[in-house]
Amino acid sequence: MASKATSIDIAYRAGVSQSTVSRALRNSPLVNLETRQRIQAIAKELNYKVDKNASNLRTQNSHTLALLICEDPTNDDSMINPFFLSMLGSITRATARQGYDLLVSFQQLSSDWHADYEDSNKADGIILLGYGDYMDYAHKLDKLIEKETHFVIWGAEHNNKSVLSIGCDNHQGGVIATEHLLGLGRKHIAFLGDSSSRSPEFRDRYLGHVDALKAAGISIDKQLQHDAINTEGSGYDATNQLLDSGIVFDAIFTASDLIAIGAIRALKKRGVSVPEQVAVVGYDDIPVASFANPALTTIKQDTQFAGEILVESVLKLIRGQEVSQRLIKTNLVVRSSCGANVEDN
Repeated sequence: MASKATSIDIAYRAGVSQSTVSRALRNSPLVNLETRQRIQAIAKELNYKVDKNASNLRTQNSHTLALLICEDPTNDDSMINPFFLSMLGSITRATARQGYDLLVSFQQLSSDWHADYEDSNKADGIILLGYGDYMDYAHKLDKLIEKETHFVIWGAEHNNKSVLSIGCDNHQGGVIATEHLLGLGRKHIAFLGDSSSRSPEFRDRYLGHVDALKAAGISIDKQLQHDAINTEGSGYDATNQLLDSGIVFDAIFTASDLIAIGAIRALKKRGVSVPEQVAVVGYDDIPVASFANPALTTIKQDTQFAGEILVESVLKLIRGQEVSQRLIKTNLVVRSSCGANVEDN
């Protein structure tokens, strides 16, 4: 009597990993359609039957989602990125509307935050939020894939197509911000933020900025780009470096509102008026942006809609439904810091 076929047999025949077989038999969208159909055809040919008892043990639902907020500590460990607080509120509400509980955990990018949330039945799926060095956490996403964890990340589109990412159109945001400053007559626009591949979201904002300058026929001066991480202190330091360099600039576009607020503080301390001498535009539209002095013009990310899409997407993964990458449009919020003639709300 021939022995029963196993998922290992299917994996061998199909030339894929056992985890890929498991995903394909669950009709997971993380496996492309052609590979899924090939694996399912081999399973049918071998008369493979899923062990329902084992499958039920693996798919016990906790009806809980985990939100991991990953951010390396700053000098003030009590500080949490205000943008993440806005996202936390929207994700919490969206999770509740779906009848799920939310487990929130603050992690350092350097820690082992990819611990076994699903394997221990703590959560059915994971939502990842985080700024930081992409190279520090890329391999941890690979570990989550190996464990067949249902997860979605907020941010730039990932090179690994097995990673589902939802994010705002950062390139479009960079274009909009720079076009606005150009429309106000500013020609020498500095950019504060990491423009390397280690910070994909900041990089895309910078590339949008560069494309807008090129479209306007303005050559790119690399001296006008200064690295900054997502803190006020970093924006303050980067602006002082820019001023010390002696290079001429009449506007600053920053990769985040926190960087912009630090930039305005540095400019004021050095006797540079905002926006008369230097216009400033930020990114995120965190709550404090409207209370800055002057009130901060910024690129708004729709955190309410983003929270809904993140929750909807991870639940589709859990249910084995089709889901795809999503880019959410950004909007310009005009206030006083750019020099436009507006009344701040």
